[in-house]
Amino acid sequence: MKLIIPMAGIGKRMRPHTLTVPKPLLPVAGKPMVQHLVEDIAATIKGEIEEIGFVIGHFGKDVEDHLLSVAKKLGAKGRIFYQEEALGTAHAVMCAAELLEGNVVVAFADTLFRGDFTVDESHEGIIWVQKVEDPRPFGVVKLDKQNIITEFVEKPQEFISDLAIIGIYYFKDGGYLKKELQYLLDNDIKEKGEYQLTNALENMKQKGTKFSVAQVTEWLDCGSKANMLNTNRRLLETKALPKQASTKLINSTIIQPCYIAEDTTIINSIVGPFVSLGSGNHIENSIISDTIIQNSCRLTNVNITDSMIGSQVQYTGRQDKLNVGDYNQQG
Repeated sequence: MKLIIPMAGIGKRMRPHTLTVPKPLLPVAGKPMVQHLVEDIAATIKGEIEEIGFVIGHFGKDVEDHLLSVAKKLGAKGRIFYQEEALGTAHAVMCAAELLEGNVVVAFADTLFRGDFTVDESHEGIIWVQKVEDPRPFGVVKLDKQNIITEFVEKPQEFISDLAIIGIYYFKDGGYLKKELQYLLDNDIKEKGEYQLTNALENMKQKGTKFSVAQVTEWLDCGSKANMLNTNRRLLETKALPKQASTKLINSTIIQPCYIAEDTTIINSIVGPFVSLGSGNHIENSIISDTIIQNSCRLTNVNITDSMIGSQVQYTGRQDKLNVGDYNQQG
């Protein structure tokens, strides 16, 4: 099994955090989003993941090394591919064309999910979907009585289906997918100026490929600060978290669920619920809830909720909802 993770977007809606870190590497419930994603996909397939290809922009060596370590933790070989221009989903997948052979999963990196199912690799193709109240902003699929996809519809303004495509796909024959993607590129077939993966899927369906669906129970979006904090809450509620080691707790209370990494000091404070703290943080005389804090921050006399704070931040004496990037110092 090969896994392709397109993640070259710059994440404008998540600034200032994506000024220094690509969005899929932002932490949620103690791990980068992309790590949650590949672990969840690995849990749904029967076979081993041999290679993971990350399709990225030029994020730098530290980011690339981090991604390769994510693959290594799953026992897979990590590969880095570059998408120089944002030319659409089909183009992004083709940037990792070397991996398009045999069984392939394509998963766009801003999508997390919860679901209790195992992917049947004998199917020709499987598309992950979830029911949504308002299908108009999404690509949706229509099914027949055998749960085979009969139609792909992009952002329907009249009701066609409430099964939205969440951005994860399985293909039994990656080589066939590569051929159809190459056809789009060679013939400059675009929609709204971009090469779309759904056009290749539609062509495959018209030629007889049967796509079934894997319906998830929850689709966790990480496209904005509010959605990121909601995803953090849901993962803290539902996932088994590592034990909190090397935490120095002095006259303080932790209200679970929380994730607290190593080398954190908490003094005269109340932390939680729904707080994720990275490594090397110092929290003193503070009340913090519903917040993601990255690494090596020093927060004193703060009372914050619904907040996201980057790394190397120093903040003193604030009562607010914060959205602070790396290396910020105030107070």
